[in-house]
Amino acid sequence: MPTLLCTMRAKIADTILFLHREDVPTYKKGGSVVRNSYFWALRSIAGRSVRDRDWEYESEVWFALARMLLSFSESGYLALRETILEFPPTQEKIPEILRPVATWE
Repeated sequence: MPTLLCTMRAKIADTILFLHREDVPTYKKGGSVVRNSYFWALRSIAGRSVRDRDWEYESEVWFALARMLLSFSESGYLALRETILEFPPTQEKIPEILRPVATWE
């Protein structure tokens, strides 16, 4: 079940950032304008955002992704945990561009 109650699980493989499919926001007709805007903003820069699959972001958009996550975080409408990328401990290094919006498990 998709939810925004925890951080967004993320991993990087071959310069592609993957957001876990259960952690990305969902679009809800008639839902919160902020949450729906968040969904469309994240989806608009995703290289792939197919239902029931992890969303993919090429390294060329990581700067925009980080800015977007910071912006929604600072808006006060979404909890900090909803805009943080959580990498597994096996991720040796979080890229510098993503550090302001990322943590390890």
